[in-house]
Amino acid sequence: MVSESETSAIGNALVVLGAAGIVIPAFARFRISPVIGFILVGLLVGPSGLGALAADYPWLEHVTIGSTEDIALFAELGIILLLFSIGLELSFRRLWQLRKLVFGIGAAELALGGLILGGALMLLTDYSTPAAFGLGIALALSSTALVLPIAGTKSAVGRASFSMLLFEDLALVPIIFILAAFGPTAAGDSTELLLTTLWQGALVVAALAIGGWFLLPRIFAQAARAKDPELFLAASLLVVIVAALATAAVGLSPIVGALLAGLMIAETEYHGEVEAITAPFKGLALGVFLISVGMGLNLETIAEQWPQLVAAVVGVVAIKAIVTAALLRFSNVARRGTAAEVGLLMSSPSETTLIVLATALQAQIISRDTAEFWQLVTAIGLTITPLLARVGHDIARRIEMGSEAASHEDTPTSRTVIVGFGRVGRTVAELLRQHDRPYIAVDADIDTVAAARRDGFAVRFADVARPGSLDKLGIEQADAIVLTMDDPVQQLRMTRHLRKTHPRLPIISRARDADHAAALYQAGASDAVPETLESSLQLAEAVLIDLGVAMGPVIASIHDVRAKMRHDIMTKGDLDQEPRIRKVRRPAPEGDAA
Repeated sequence: MVSESETSAIGNALVVLGAAGIVIPAFARFRISPVIGFILVGLLVGPSGLGALAADYPWLEHVTIGSTEDIALFAELGIILLLFSIGLELSFRRLWQLRKLVFGIGAAELALGGLILGGALMLLTDYSTPAAFGLGIALALSSTALVLPIAGTKSAVGRASFSMLLFEDLALVPIIFILAAFGPTAAGDSTELLLTTLWQGALVVAALAIGGWFLLPRIFAQAARAKDPELFLAASLLVVIVAALATAAVGLSPIVGALLAGLMIAETEYHGEVEAITAPFKGLALGVFLISVGMGLNLETIAEQWPQLVAAVVGVVAIKAIVTAALLRFSNVARRGTAAEVGLLMSSPSETTLIVLATALQAQIISRDTAEFWQLVTAIGLTITPLLARVGHDIARRIEMGSEAASHEDTPTSRTVIVGFGRVGRTVAELLRQHDRPYIAVDADIDTVAAARRDGFAVRFADVARPGSLDKLGIEQADAIVLTMDDPVQQLRMTRHLRKTHPRLPIISRARDADHAAALYQAGASDAVPETLESSLQLAEAVLIDLGVAMGPVIASIHDVRAKMRHDIMTKGDLDQEPRIRKVRRPAPEGDAA
C-alpha cells in the first residue's frame, strides 16, 4: 500500500513537471522570462494560494505543495547544477583574468553596499548595530541563480555580474561565521572555528583540483568508450555531487564545489557533451527553486504591510543599483550603459540572503518578525529581478545611443567601414581591432548596436537602405568598406552605388555562394567571399587530416577546389581575370599606380 508521504512526493513531482510543461512554452510564446512564470506557479500552488483551500477542498492536495521544505532538496540541487553549468563555460585561465574584478570590484560592492544599507537601517529603525549591519550585508548579496541565466558570463554585463557574484559566494561562509560570533549565544571559539573552516576548505579545494586533473579525463574516457548516455550522465552527476558534498563537509557552500567541478570538467575535451547532457536537469531543478521562492510570498502579509514592503524593496533596489553602477563606472571597468544595466540587474536580494537571515535569526541577532519581513522583501525582490533586467537593458540602450553623437567626433576619418554587425561583422571588427586598424561599423538593429557598444565596439545605428545614410559615414575618406549583412539584393544595390560614386574604393562583400559572388563581382566588388565555400573547405580539411591524410595533399586538393571555384565565378560573372576569393589586398595609392 502506498504511504501518505509517497503520495505527497508523487503529487509534488506532478505539480513541478506540470508547471515546467506549461510555463516554459507558454511564456516563451509571449517572449516573457519563464522565471516569472515559475514564481507565479509557486504563489498559486503554495500555502498562501490554492494550498490555503486544501482543507476545504481535499482534491487540491494533489495539485498543491504543502511547504517549501517538501521541495527544498531539489531546489538546492537546481542551484548546484546552475553553478556547475557556469563552471563548464569558464576555465581557470579566464578566472585568473577576472581576479581584479572578483577581489576588487566584487569586494568593494559587497562591503560598500552592506555598510550603506546597514547605516540606513540604523538611522530609520530601532535595530541594534549587529542586527542593522547583519541585515545590510545580507541584503547586499545578489542572486546567482537568476542573474547569470539572464546575463550569461561572456558579455560585458555578464563578466561584471559574474565577478561580483563569485566574490559574494566565496564570502558567504565568513559572513555566516561573523554573524554567529556577534550573537548573544555565540561560543568563544567562533573565530577558531572560522579559521579551521577556511584552511580545511582550502585543502579540500586543492585536493579536488589535483584529483580532478588526473581522474576526470580517465573517468569520462571510460564513459565515452561505453557509448552509453546514461553512464555519461551518471559520471557527470557523480562528479558534481561529490565536489558539492566535499566542500559542504568542511563548512563551505556546496555551490563552491559545484563551480569547481564545472571548472575542472571545462579543462577536459568532454565539457561540451557534459553541458548538453545535464542542461535539462539544470533547467528543471532551477524551476523548482523558483517555485519555492513563489511559495514564500504570503499574500495576507503583503496586503497588511504593503507600504513598508514597497518602501523596503525600493530602498534596497535603489541603494544597490547606485552603489554597483557607481563602482563600475568610476573604476573605468564598464561603460555608462553597462554600469547602469549591471547595477539594476544586481539590485535585488539573493537566495543566499535567506540563508544569512536564517543564521542571524538562529544567533538571536534579529527577531522572528524581522526575519519574516525581510524574507518577504527578498522573495519580492527575486520576483521582480527579470523586470529589473528588462528596465536596465532599456536604460543602457538609451544611454549608449545618447552618447553616440559625442563619439562621432572621436572617430578617425581614415578607417574601414563595416556595414552590418552580426556574427560576420563582429568577427571582422575584432580582427581589425586586434591589429590596431581603425574602423566604424553600422547596423539597423538598435539592440545589436547597444549590445556591441557595451562590449566596446565602435558601432553606430544607421539604416543603409535609406538614401544618404552612407554619405554620413565619410565613405570618401574610408580605406575600405566591408558588406557583411545577410541581404543579397541590398548588397548588390550598395555595391553598384558605391562603385559608381567611389571608383577606387575597395569593396569587400560577403557572398552566399558562387552565383552571388559572380553577381557581386559584376556589380563592382573588389572581393567577394562565398561563405559556403570556405566553411565547406575547412570542414573537409579537418576530416581529411583526422583520417590520417598528409597535410600536403590536403592543401593541394583544397587549392584545386578553390581554383575551380574561381574559374566558375569568372565564367558566370563574365570577368576578364580570375577573382580573388580569400586574400584581400588594398590597391596601390594613386601616386604608385603607373
